[in-house]
Amino acid sequence: MKATSLTSLRTSKASKTPRSLHLFGRDLRLDDNAGLAEAARFGDVVPAHLVEAELLERADRNPRRAAYYCGAVSSLAGALETRGARLIVRSDASPDGIARLATDAGATTVTWASAYDAATLARQRARRSALEARGFAVAVVHDAPAVAPEETAAARSARGHGYRALVPFVTTWATQPRRPVAARIAFARASLYSDPLPALAAPAVASAGTEAPSERAAVAGLDAFLGGPVLQYASARDVPGGAPTARISAALSFGVIAARTVLARVDERARDPFLLTEERLALGAFARALARRDFFLQLAWFYEDAPDRGLQARMDGFALGTDHPALAAWRAGRTGYPLVDAGMRELRATGWMHPRARLVAASFLCFDLAVDWRIGRDAWDDDLIEDEPALANGNWQWVAGIGADLAQFPRIYNPHKQLRTYDPLGTYVKKYVTELSGLPDVAPANGPASAQRQLSLALFDDRRYPAPVVEHAGAARAYLARYAAFSRANGTTR
Repeated sequence: MKATSLTSLRTSKASKTPRSLHLFGRDLRLDDNAGLAEAARFGDVVPAHLVEAELLERADRNPRRAAYYCGAVSSLAGALETRGARLIVRSDASPDGIARLATDAGATTVTWASAYDAATLARQRARRSALEARGFAVAVVHDAPAVAPEETAAARSARGHGYRALVPFVTTWATQPRRPVAARIAFARASLYSDPLPALAAPAVASAGTEAPSERAAVAGLDAFLGGPVLQYASARDVPGGAPTARISAALSFGVIAARTVLARVDERARDPFLLTEERLALGAFARALARRDFFLQLAWFYEDAPDRGLQARMDGFALGTDHPALAAWRAGRTGYPLVDAGMRELRATGWMHPRARLVAASFLCFDLAVDWRIGRDAWDDDLIEDEPALANGNWQWVAGIGADLAQFPRIYNPHKQLRTYDPLGTYVKKYVTELSGLPDVAPANGPASAQRQLSLALFDDRRYPAPVVEHAGAARAYLARYAAFSRANGTTR
C-alpha cells in the first residue's frame, strides 16, 4: 500500500499576501492536518512550535517520552525544510510572547489544534482570549479525533451534549464522515529568530526506537501492519504473546499521524474483495478501537470537570486507598501474579504495555489492592511514551468502575484466569518475567495453588519469584462487599 500525500505544498514568495501563524502542538505532521489546513484559509502560513513549560515538565519525568517528543519535532522541522519552510521554535508560550511572534511574522490570524485534557484546555482558552483582546483572529480546530466531538453530539437523538455510553457513541460515530483533510498550503518566507529545537539533556539515556519518530515512519509502520498483522487483530488485542498490534498510540498522541489517515487506510484495506469474514471482523475491531479513542476524547471535551473526580458522581465519597503494602511490588512487577508482573515489566522496559495486560494490571491495582486509580494513572505516566492525559483518565476511570462503563458492579479481572485464557503457554510472561523462563510451557498458568509451589522455587541462583502479595478471591470479595454497601447506603445502585 503506497503512502500518498494528502497535502499539496508550495512556498510563497510574495511579501504582501495575508499571513497566518500556526502553532504546532499535538499535531506534529504536515499531511492530513486540520489546524494547518485552517491556517491556510487565512493566508500564507508561518509554522511555529511553542516549547511549553508544562510539556517539558511532563517529558522530563519520562526519558522515552522526551526522546519521542524531541525526535518528532525534529522530524517536523526537517519535513518543513524540504518544502522550503522553517519551523520557528519559541520557549515563550505566554500570550505576550505569541503576540510578539505573530506581529513579527506579519500574521493577523493564529491557529492551533485543540487539546482535550482540562489543564491544557484552560491554558488554551486563556491564550485565545488574550490574543483576541490584542486584535488577532484565532481559529482552534479539532484534529486529534477522527470525528470531532460536536459532530457526534449533533447526531444524537437524546437531549444534552456528548455521550456517556460507549455503544451508542460507536453506532453514531460509524455513520459520520472522517475523510483525511486535504489542503494546499503556502508557507511564508519569514526571517525570524528561532530558539533551538527541543533536545534531550542526556540523549544516551533514552531511545524511543531505532528510527526517529516521524510522519513518514508512522505511515510506513501502519501500512506494514495493515499489510498482514491487522487481519489477526481481533485476537492480537487480547493475546499478549501472539500477533503484534499496531503500536501507534504514541504517534497518535503526538499527532505524528492522524486518526483520519489511519481509518482511511483501514477502509481501503477493507475493500479487498478476497478478505475472509474473520479478517473483515478484525478490521472492524481495529476501527472500533479508534472509535473508543474518540469516545474518551469527546468525554474529556464535554465533561472536563471530571478529570480527577470521576465521571460517575454517584461514587463521590467512596473511599479509595492512597497506599498499600504491596504498591511498590505492583510498580516493580513483583506481585506474584505473572500476567500483572509481565505487563508492568514490559512497560518499564519498553514504554508500552499490551492492551490485555493493561486491563489486568490496572484492575489488580484498583480492586486487589484497593488503591486509587489516580495512583496507577500517574505511575504509568512516568513510563508510557504515549502522552494523552484525556485518554489516560478515561481508560483508568473505565477500569476503576467510576467512568463511562455502565456495568452495575466493577469488572474485576482474575489475574490467574486471564493468564490461563490469554497466555496459556506463558509466551508473554516468560519474555518479561525472566525468573519463569526456564519453566515448562504450561507451568506459569496452572493456577494459584499448583503453580505457585513451582513459581516459588529458587531460580537463577538466589532469585525467587515472589508469592502472591494478596489472595485475589478474598480481595475481590472484600472490595465488592464494600462497593455494594456504599451503593446501598447512598441509594446509588443502578
